Amino acid sequence: MSENAPRREPDAPPASRVPTPWVEPAARLPLRWGSYRDRWVLGLLLIAGGLLHLQSSDTGNLIPLITGSAAHVLGWLIMPAAGWRRIVPLGPSTLVVWLLLTGPSSMWTLTVPFLFWLLVRHRPWRSALAVGPVLLNGVVCATLFTEYRWMPVAVALSAAVLVASAWGARALARPVASIRRPARGPEAATAPDTPTASA
Repeated sequence: MSENAPRREPDAPPASRVPTPWVEPAARLPLRWGSYRDRWVLGLLLIAGGLLHLQSSDTGNLIPLITGSAAHVLGWLIMPAAGWRRIVPLGPSTLVVWLLLTGPSSMWTLTVPFLFWLLVRHRPWRSALAVGPVLLNGVVCATLFTEYRWMPVAVALSAAVLVASAWGARALARPVASIRRPARGPEAATAPDTPTASA
């Protein structure tokens, strides 16, 4: 071979073999309005903020009951998710935040909005394993905090457990490296983890 012959560069690896970072399923939805991050942050703030605000209501002041419930519902509605996933939590989750007015013994009911959070975030079924600590937290709160005056402590503890469990559910939702690549070609249309509904 002549020394002046052009040197052939090694072939680049096929694009299908290059692993890509995992992306939240809800982040791939075609949104009708707003951005994914803005709707996710605002929705979470309204869901949690409405729950906390509602806890300040009593028989002599029902305004927080109304405004907290409205904020809680609005938070679910603006989350970036398939339409039906945003509608299903409205009634049950609002009922739970009302039940929390009975005191720390009701903390176990937070398992309901937590499961709906997994639904709205398009988590796979295996992520439901993360509900265990939330339920255990409810049992602990009902055992340790028998009076309503301990409600702020129970709420703070429950919030920490919910956040940790949500991250645990996210970790469980991440696929293994061998299936982390996006589907290509004919398989792309039938990929089970690719949302197609608008939000």
